Amino acid sequence: MPSLRPAKSADIPAVVALIDAAYRHYVPILGRRPRPMDDDQQARLDNGELFVIDDGGTLLAVLTMTVQPEAVHIFNLAVHPDAQGRGLLRQLLGFAESTARREGKSRLTLYTNAAMTRNRAIYAHLGFIETGEHDAPGGYRIVFMERPLSV
Repeated sequence: MPSLRPAKSADIPAVVALIDAAYRHYVPILGRRPRPMDDDQQARLDNGELFVIDDGGTLLAVLTMTVQPEAVHIFNLAVHPDAQGRGLLRQLLGFAESTARREGKSRLTLYTNAAMTRNRAIYAHLGFIETGEHDAPGGYRIVFMERPLSV
């Protein structure tokens, strides 16, 4: 049975490989590597921000999130392509929502590249609403989204 847990240092190579597998199809669309592919996973782990879904030693999904003053911000949600469609994204979001409630936050926030239309549609289906779109350094167009917590 897959379990969600904090990542460990030994997980870092598998985390990097999973993120690469989940995002590599966006490289030709964006003309560059998406930001999560170059994120410092060890720093995320050291800050207590990195979580994984583990199925008997095989990592299926990754969540990077931070508790901020107004919300829990999700920096990265990645499900390995071979594990998609199994409800893992909902499991990750449920964990983020539980964390937000425990921390007294009323919403989840995230952002995605505007060109990642599939991700935007998935997030909308999961209750996120687009709250803004801005140019970011490096030529990125970023869409900000949030999901109020259900009562």
